[in-house]
Amino acid sequence: MTETARRGDTQGNGQPVLTNRQGHPIHDNQNQRTVGARGPATLENYHFLEKISHFDRERIPERVVHARGVTAFGFFEAYGSWGDEPISRYTRAKLFQERGKRTDVAVRFSTVIGGRDSSEAARDPRGFAVKFYTEEGNWDLVGNDLGVFFVRDAIKFPDVIHALKPDPVTFEQRPERIFDFMSQTPESMHMLVNLFSPRGIPADYRHMQGFGVNTYKWANSDGHTVLVKYHWMPKQGVRSMTEEDAANVQADSLGHATKDLYEAIERGDYPEWELLVQMMDDHEHPELDFDPLDDTKVWPEQEFPPKPVGRMVLNRMPDDFFTQNEQIAFGTGVLVDGLDFSDDKMLVGRTFSYSDTQRYRVGPNYLQLPVNRAKAPVHTNQRGGPMAYEVDPGGENPHVNYEPSTLGGLVEAEGPGYGEQGPEIRGRLTRSRIPRTNDYLQAGQRYLLMDDWERDDLVKNFVNQLRQCPRHIQERMVWHFLLVENDLGLRVGEGLGISPEDVAHLEPLPNQTLTDEDRKRLGNLGKNPPRDVAGLTMTHCVPDERHVVTR
Repeated sequence: MTETARRGDTQGNGQPVLTNRQGHPIHDNQNQRTVGARGPATLENYHFLEKISHFDRERIPERVVHARGVTAFGFFEAYGSWGDEPISRYTRAKLFQERGKRTDVAVRFSTVIGGRDSSEAARDPRGFAVKFYTEEGNWDLVGNDLGVFFVRDAIKFPDVIHALKPDPVTFEQRPERIFDFMSQTPESMHMLVNLFSPRGIPADYRHMQGFGVNTYKWANSDGHTVLVKYHWMPKQGVRSMTEEDAANVQADSLGHATKDLYEAIERGDYPEWELLVQMMDDHEHPELDFDPLDDTKVWPEQEFPPKPVGRMVLNRMPDDFFTQNEQIAFGTGVLVDGLDFSDDKMLVGRTFSYSDTQRYRVGPNYLQLPVNRAKAPVHTNQRGGPMAYEVDPGGENPHVNYEPSTLGGLVEAEGPGYGEQGPEIRGRLTRSRIPRTNDYLQAGQRYLLMDDWERDDLVKNFVNQLRQCPRHIQERMVWHFLLVENDLGLRVGEGLGISPEDVAHLEPLPNQTLTDEDRKRLGNLGKNPPRDVAGLTMTHCVPDERHVVTR
C-alpha cells in the first residue's frame, strides 16, 4: 500500500477523500476483494470493475495502451514434448501433442505508453501478443518483452499507466509523476531495474524476448493441473540499446522496428522464437520466498527449468495495416481446452479488461472480423449488435437462437469426462496483499546478474530521470535502491548527491511488509555486502548484445 493510502492517515487534515463516482468513500484502493489473501478474486468487486471499466474507455479510437504496434503472421510448430517428456503428461491441449504439428499464428508487437504515432525507440515495455488459430478455437498468449510487471494487483493497473502517461494538464511525460508513484510502490522495483536498463529499449522486435508474465495452468486428460509460465526466446539473439543509441535511431525514424520487421520478412530472413515453459506443482509453495502467482517475480531456473515445447516462425506481413493490425484483438481469457487460468490477481483483472476493451474499441462483434475469427467451426446464438455483418451458424432450426431446446437448436458439447480440477480453495473474503511480497530480493539479484555495460546504463538513466524529481522522491528512491542492492543505491545516490546517511531516517512505507533480510539491510543501510547470486539463473538474463547506433 502507499504512504497516502494508509487507512485513517488523511482523515481530518484537510485532504479530499477518494471516492467512486457514486460518492462512496474508498477505504482500500490497493487490493481487490478475494477469497483469502492469494485469491481468487470475486466478481462483485464493484470499485475495481468501475475503475477498470472507465480506464478501458479513456481513449478513442486507438488503444489506451499498446497503441503503436505491428502484426506479423506465421506458424507455431509443436515438439510434442516438454523437454524430454511427452507433453500429454501435463496438458491435453491438442496444438502441443504431435511433433511437427503446425498451427497458424498472428503476432502483434507493440510499445505500451506512447500513442499510435509515437517512437518505437522510446524506453517502454513492449507487447508480445500471440494468437494461435488452433483446431479447438483461438488461444491468445498476451505478454510483454520483460519477465515481470510493475504491480501485482489489477486494481492498480490504471494508476501505474496514468503515472507513466503524460500529465493530464500539460500533456508532458514527467519523471516526477513516474517516480512519485513508483517510490510509493515497492513491488515495482524489479520492473524498474529491467525497464531502465538497456532491455527497456530493444534494438527491434526481432531481437527481443517475450514473456507471458502471468502464471497460468495446464491440465491433462485426467484433470491434473500444474502451474506454468511461458517464455519466447529469439533464435536471432537478444539485442538492446542504450539511451544514446536510441536517440540516434529516433533522429532518423519513429518506426524503425516496424520497418525492420517488414524488410526482414520481405528478404526471407524469417524471425524465429522457441517457446519455453516453466512448471511447478499446483499449490501455494510455502517453501519459496515468493508467491508463484506474483507477477513482479520470476521463477529461478535452477529450481524450475524452462523446457522447450515448440517454435514459432513469422513469414508474412499484413496485406492491410488497418484491418489486420489496428483491428486485431487479444485477450488473456482466450484459452483452449487443456489450458487454464491461475488465481494470479493481475491475470484475473486482465481477463476482464482485455475483452471489455475490445468490445468498446472495435465493437461487440469484433470476433466476426477475419483477423480475430477462429478458424475452427463457430456456432453461437449471438445475434445483432453494432457492425454485425454476418450471422453465426446456429443449429438445424434457424428460428431457435437459445439453448436448451427440443426444436433443433444448438446443444452443449460433451463434458471432459472428469470432475472439477485444481486444488480446493477455502478462505474469507478480504482485501489483502499476498503475504510473501519480498519486493527487493529479485530486483537486487537481477542487478547483479547484468553485464557491466547494462548496469552502467541503468545507473545513468536513473540519475538523469531522478534529477528531474523533487528531493523527497529522490531520497525515497535511493532508500529503495539501497535495499535492492547496495551498489545500485550508492551509485544512484552519488549521482544525486544523496548519501545513505541522508535517507537513514526514512521509515518503511505504511503497511509495507519487510522480510527479516530487508530489516537487517535497513539496519546496515549503505554498508550491506553484495547478494549471493552464485549459481542463480533468472529467466530473463540471457546474454544481451548492445546494438550500437552512431550519427
